[in-house]
Amino acid sequence: MIFVTVGTHEQPFNRLLIEVDKLVADSVIQERVIMQTGYSSYVPKNCEHYDFLSLQAMEDYIKKARIIITNGGPASFIAPLQAKKIPIVVPRQEKYKEHINNHQVDFVKLIDRKMHNIIPVYNINDLKYKILDYDKISNSDSNIIKSNNDKFVKGFEKIVSDIFD
Repeated sequence: MIFVTVGTHEQPFNRLLIEVDKLVADSVIQERVIMQTGYSSYVPKNCEHYDFLSLQAMEDYIKKARIIITNGGPASFIAPLQAKKIPIVVPRQEKYKEHINNHQVDFVKLIDRKMHNIIPVYNINDLKYKILDYDKISNSDSNIIKSNNDKFVKGFEKIVSDIFD
């Protein structure tokens, strides 16, 4: 199963939803896909979808999913990392009116460069190949990814704790 989450930002993330729905329609993806679509206006035709999910439902889908595809918001890809899963991360981009600026792109590039524990997708046309090669990509660097996941989650928790203390 593949779980897709666009998070809770108020701008649509139709670009991601349309691409995944198309990959299912074209039989590139042949497994069940569940989407959390948020404020997006696109209604998937080939995937099970929900505007929003409870925290428990999100955690359940993350645990059950073989692949998790998220937006570039830290909260969206921290949960898969905590579950010891390597997310495919598609950052929202300002030029598509998915966010007010490109901070998700910048953040995803930083995390990828420093931690190597996510699979970034900056061009939506590359998503197909990341999904098809997911097992190979996620297993090839598994030792780096597993150790960096724990390190990243602990470091990120400290940053958040420092901000709110």
